[in-house]
Amino acid sequence: MKKGIRTIVYDEILKLEAYYFEGVVQSFPNHFHEYYVIGLIEEGERRLSCNSKEYVVSKGDILIFNPNDNHACLSNDQNDFNYRAINISKEIMLSLINDITNKNELFVFSKNVIVNDEISYYLKSLHEMIMNKTKDFIKEEYLLLMMSLLFKKYGQPFDYSIPEYRKEIEKACQFIQTHYFKQIHLKEICQYCGISQSTLLRAFTKEKKMTPYRYLETIRINESKKLLEQGVSPIETAIQAGFSDQSHFTHYFNRFIGITPGTYYSIFSKQKGNDK
Repeated sequence: MKKGIRTIVYDEILKLEAYYFEGVVQSFPNHFHEYYVIGLIEEGERRLSCNSKEYVVSKGDILIFNPNDNHACLSNDQNDFNYRAINISKEIMLSLINDITNKNELFVFSKNVIVNDEISYYLKSLHEMIMNKTKDFIKEEYLLLMMSLLFKKYGQPFDYSIPEYRKEIEKACQFIQTHYFKQIHLKEICQYCGISQSTLLRAFTKEKKMTPYRYLETIRINESKKLLEQGVSPIETAIQAGFSDQSHFTHYFNRFIGITPGTYYSIFSKQKGNDK
């Protein structure tokens, strides 16, 4: 299968991660991120599932994922898929919200798929500057201009609606986040939460739009990214993140991120070397 080109750059000034997928045909399973993702499709067509809604997305569409938005992206054909995106941590997003709106609370974006030429222009330009490692503060201006438009048109405070078994679900998430690095069982999670396995599975899947095990997989992958970015070797990362072996880790990482752990590790190792 053709793998395409995958490029990732971390901008030390903006504290953002930008990546570019060119000629990619790979599908990505249901997962979520702990950060915000804002992306632009430049070529190709995909079937996107996000928060129980289905979309067909194509050239010109902007994709926006809030933290914990579960989503899957499947190839709609065998044509090449070109996609550029930036990842923004919750800490940086909160800083941007405070700068632009003078509010000190995280926003959630009301739409996952939008079309807006002005936002597309700022996103593409900003992304190219990050990829080219531009040092001029024009990229800071473009980030603020883009986010100002997004906040104005699509931003709103988080909705704290109370789902069924909310406390039990949050306790399950807490247990998984605390014990992700070792082997855990559904029975252990249920004992900690105080509800039956079938009830937890039903309530958890309804609220989080994924099973507890897929949630565990995603936590492990997100933690693996952090370790690799810090310079921890892929072999040691696999152990620390709770994967049973190296091949298991490589398989899951490639499925979720689109590149191997070794490639991801090399990207950040080279960037740190260039910064010295």
